Order: sequence, then structure tokens, then C-alpha cells
Amino acid sequence: MTTQQKFFALIIGAGLFLVIIEMVRRRKLAEEYSFLWLMTGLGIIVLVLWYDLLEWLTQFIGAVAPTTTLFIFGFVFLILINLHFSVKITKLTEQVKDLAQKLAIHEKEK
Repeated sequence: MTTQQKFFALIIGAGLFLVIIEMVRRRKLAEEYSFLWLMTGLGIIVLVLWYDLLEWLTQFIGAVAPTTTLFIFGFVFLILINLHFSVKITKLTEQVKDLAQKLAIHEKEK
């Protein structure tokens, strides 16, 4: 990884941290969601600063290049985010159904 690539990746990781913290501070992002994004930023920074770890992970999973490893981890991250949001949507759907039923009962009693 060239120095320019490392510098760019560090900027991305640090920028992600700052954006997430600011969004939580302004209440545009809930704390429960910020943890995963903060860990992503930390992961980027750790892999940039500890490039040997990225090379070891590449060998461990049998990938050809470190960029493939990053792509795989990015893909897994997106799958986990989708799973998490699917669980949240399921809970919210149940809550909306319950509220609609309670409102219908309340309207019927009037």
C-alpha cells in the first residue's frame, strides 16, 4: 500500500468517525446504530496502520490480494447491516399492526 493510499484511508476512517459523532450529537443518528459505524471507522484505521494484519487476514481466508479481503469484509458488513435493519423493520411492522388494531378498537368503542 502506497503512502498516498494509506493517507487517503486514514482520512476516510477519521472522517467517518467525525461524521458519526456529529450525527449522534445532533440526534440524526441513534446511539445504537452509531456503534457499528464507529467500529467500521476504527477497523479502517487499524487495517491501515497495521497493514501486516491485513496481509495475515488475506492469507488466512485464502484471498489473492489485500483488496479482495477488504471487499469481502465490506460485503459481510453490508449483509450484517441488512440483517439488522430487517429485524428492526419486522419489529416496527408488528408495532404498527398492534397500534392500528388498538386504534380500531378505540374508534369502535366511541
